[in-house]
Amino acid sequence: MKRTKYCGAFCVKDIGQKVTVCGWVHSRRDHGGVLFVDLRDREGVVQLVFKPEFNELFKQAEGLHSEYVVSVTGTVGKRPEGTANPKLPTGEIEIIAETLEILNTSDPLPFEISEFSNAGEELRLKYRYLDLRRPQLKENMIFRNKLSQAIRKHLASEGFVDIETPFLTKSTPEGARDFLVPSRLNPGTFYALPQSPQLFKQLLMVSGFDKYYQIVRCFRDEDLRADRQPEFTQVDIEMSFVEPDDVIAMVEKMLSAALKEAAGLEIKTPFKRICYDEAIGRYGSDKPDLRFALELVNISDIAKTVKFKVFSDTVANKGIVCGICCKDDKEKFSRQKLESLKEVVAPFGARGLAWIKVTESGFDSPIAKFFTPEELAEIKKRFNAQPGTVIFFVADKPAVTYPALGCLRTYLAKELNLIGTEGGKYEFLWVVKFPLLEWSGDNKRWVSMHHPFTMPDIKDMAELDQFTQQGNGDSPQTEHGAKSKLSTSLDNAGAVPKALAYDIVLNGTELGGGSIRIHKKELQEKIFKLLGISDEEARDRFGFLLEALKFGAPPHGGIALGLDRFVALLNGEESIRDVIAFPKTQKGSCPLTGGPDRVAPKQLKELSILPMEIVPAEKKQ
Repeated sequence: MKRTKYCGAFCVKDIGQKVTVCGWVHSRRDHGGVLFVDLRDREGVVQLVFKPEFNELFKQAEGLHSEYVVSVTGTVGKRPEGTANPKLPTGEIEIIAETLEILNTSDPLPFEISEFSNAGEELRLKYRYLDLRRPQLKENMIFRNKLSQAIRKHLASEGFVDIETPFLTKSTPEGARDFLVPSRLNPGTFYALPQSPQLFKQLLMVSGFDKYYQIVRCFRDEDLRADRQPEFTQVDIEMSFVEPDDVIAMVEKMLSAALKEAAGLEIKTPFKRICYDEAIGRYGSDKPDLRFALELVNISDIAKTVKFKVFSDTVANKGIVCGICCKDDKEKFSRQKLESLKEVVAPFGARGLAWIKVTESGFDSPIAKFFTPEELAEIKKRFNAQPGTVIFFVADKPAVTYPALGCLRTYLAKELNLIGTEGGKYEFLWVVKFPLLEWSGDNKRWVSMHHPFTMPDIKDMAELDQFTQQGNGDSPQTEHGAKSKLSTSLDNAGAVPKALAYDIVLNGTELGGGSIRIHKKELQEKIFKLLGISDEEARDRFGFLLEALKFGAPPHGGIALGLDRFVALLNGEESIRDVIAFPKTQKGSCPLTGGPDRVAPKQLKELSILPMEIVPAEKKQ
């Protein structure tokens, strides 16, 4: 190696040693005829000093510019009294340069390599190799590596085997759209990139590899947002002869060990657990943030008899009335602000947001006149509302009310800065006992809440048969697009069988989910029928799995954790793009490479694909 060690690794113990350092010129300063150069590499920055008495060397150093790549040999010295920089690990020392070799020059940069670069994301992604030189992103990548290695180390110590599964596989769409890859050797056919290794890891359980894991790339063609990318990484785990408690305990032990090694964090185990129905009822979400309170309160029993028709009519039509109570901190909620909060709940279908301010003299609200003093007193008691608080209400079907208030809950917590004042930094949570199914208004059928291989939590097959007979008929649709008998999992949760499924949540973000799997062919076929998948379609899409289940498949279950989301949360990043080396934009494009792009007609011909005529936008009009 040309260098003695990394720039950021030098300290006072190295004073007097002759060393060689290599890196990028971060900055250059001329102080009274002495040149100071901050040299940067992966591990940090060290100060170089070029003195004028070394005439040729000094002239050479005067030609240095930002991001030149250099190699410097010199002697480590202590910085003069009063010039130490306590913000730098190398702030007490400097290297007195004796030789300088310019290994490469650099053109002027499109943006500054700085922790506080204000360049737009499109520009940063176009020059991602420069963006990755920024300290923040560099630290993100290094931490990601540390966390991955810590996870691997722990799982290996627990007897898990790292096994790779195929990237080119069969399309078995049951969630997002597949990315398809045409086959040259089999014209007219396509591979699919895996949305997850789900089926293959189940086959590994059939194979007898009772403890499998993989830190694996997955692919989903779906609309993107801050926590989604078309290609992402998950920690994929599967175990045989386990129940939910076994998987949950294993994950807690793994996360505890990995976070201690990678970040020096001590996390308390076991994590809190909450049932799905309770999570929805108390927080309006199946991934609640527990760093603050603001729990939902159901007042449907009071609302059904009030003169305020919005409330009473909703309850009469099998809807619910729920609310949230929060402090009106420094009278932040003006009348205009209160009215504007309707926009927070509107995207969920909520037709309005009612509110009541509790004051020293009584109640301030446009709807207060519709309630008797006794009803207002009971509402105040139910919410434990004190003077200086405001109560927000949504009245609608459960499938609208809960998510609308769940979103409002998070909005209010940020608005009132409750996240920074009430809770700890990291709040892990298990959400368990999910419904097996949910109604898809788009597809007009039942779909799996997790995936179709999830084991139902049933005492016997008769229980599932009863639900199948009840839910498969061509019953009419409600105005919300759900079946009138069995509506959505929120509108009629009691009618939907539960699943042996579990999600792990951190600070209001779903880190991952898993379940015990179906390991018997007959039950798997029954679930397929319940989902509206015919025998022929099941054989075509999942025949290899059904065949495998005939040959002594053991009971098994597992989980998949989103590594990108986990690293982003631990590093305080709002977007997973900042913890992925070469991410795509929100439109799924890569400004760096220009992908996706058209390919040559010759390539399409080799794949037996006819080129599609692209109609210019002006002709479409």
